Amino acid sequence: MHHGNAHHRDSIPTPDRRPKLTLATLATFYLSTALAAHAQPNPALMKYACGPDLPVPGELARRGENRTFTTLSSTTRFTDATAGFDLLPSPEVAAKSCTSDKPFFFSVPVPEGSYRITVVLGGPRATVTTVRAEGRRLMLEKIATQPNDSVTKTFDTNVRYPEISGDPNNLVKLKPREQGILDWDHKLTLEFNGDHPSVRTISIEPIPSDPVLYLAGDSTVVDQYYEPWAAWGQMLPRFFLPGIVIANHAESGETTRAFVGEHRLAKIMTTIKPGDYLFIQFAHNDMKPGAVPLEDYKKLLTEYITQTRAKGATPVLVTPMNRRTFDDAGKITNSFGPYPDAVREVATQQKVTVIDLNAMSKTLFEAMGQEGTLKAFMHYPAGSFPGQTAAIEDNTHFNSYGAYELARCIVHGIREADLPLTKFLDPSVPDFDPAHPDPQPTFNLPFTPILLKSDPTKVGQTG
Repeated sequence: MHHGNAHHRDSIPTPDRRPKLTLATLATFYLSTALAAHAQPNPALMKYACGPDLPVPGELARRGENRTFTTLSSTTRFTDATAGFDLLPSPEVAAKSCTSDKPFFFSVPVPEGSYRITVVLGGPRATVTTVRAEGRRLMLEKIATQPNDSVTKTFDTNVRYPEISGDPNNLVKLKPREQGILDWDHKLTLEFNGDHPSVRTISIEPIPSDPVLYLAGDSTVVDQYYEPWAAWGQMLPRFFLPGIVIANHAESGETTRAFVGEHRLAKIMTTIKPGDYLFIQFAHNDMKPGAVPLEDYKKLLTEYITQTRAKGATPVLVTPMNRRTFDDAGKITNSFGPYPDAVREVATQQKVTVIDLNAMSKTLFEAMGQEGTLKAFMHYPAGSFPGQTAAIEDNTHFNSYGAYELARCIVHGIREADLPLTKFLDPSVPDFDPAHPDPQPTFNLPFTPILLKSDPTKVGQTG
């Protein structure tokens, strides 16, 4: 079942050569243009409204507001220094709404950090709007509004830079496929998608003190950048209320060792703070021949735990979800050898919470059955997508439906463990029983436009 009215991109992968933004440089820019017609006078609070009819002078004060909006028009386009529509054509701006019959993107140059975004959705027509942030992170799911109506929603997200501690000479070692993508650039990007997606206002506020839930993992966790790929990490934000930020640092092809060697763990450790969490899920690549031996795997997991605790944050281990490996009796077989048990062993030894996604996914996939799981994994005949020349039969990676169901398993695990962050879960979404998955025929999320010119099903996942 889809929970579309509950509370709550793909981009052109061009290299990012813009200079690193800081709060100081943004403050200088905004103060220097505060008197301009479309200036944003307060760099700590960015507010944008679809014009041209804004409140008359004095009306904001009468309503208890003292902040002005930057007016958006169809010609407001993003630049390195100014917010605006980005990547695809601008929406129509009419009746105090930015509205379109196609997806559109809005980007703002911001410093690295966490942000609270408040959007007022709605337009002249009936709309159903889904909002994603950065690399297809699901923030708001199918929010419906009636003609000329409005709905206000708020969510939190995170912007990260490749620079570690702001040092341009100390960078995360990004893979070629990560170069220039929205997950690692110097801007915050929002995707508005669905049936006549429409937004009236966008407000963006830094929230540096709010708790952050960091994710470390591989291609089954990462914010998958191109449709139809998806992973549970990018679906997770949809299930949380404002008050906690999901920062997904997972990347395809990673092992516990590579994640350290590419400075991804170091990147997390420069920003993680007391009250934060680090969810850790590896094994898909660690267990491969010549990758990470079992004893090294356990030592590395222990090191992640030690470093996280040293920062006053809470580590949580996640066992790897199963692959689509059925036996003749319709039961999922273990394709990981001793690695899932190693996670459980380390969790017991180190007295940390473990979310047993391995066990839950076995229940989930067996409930779906051999045929049903074809709709959750990356199985598509040739010609299903533009440029797709051959069938894909991938029993490891997921589409949006499979990723969404696994995210619901993670949320169930959070509730079962009674973690303090349970208080941030969206109470309008009922708890999940992996033995009773949401019916796939009723599941749908609007596709982020595929702007990849090559076959999208051949996007590398293990290198």
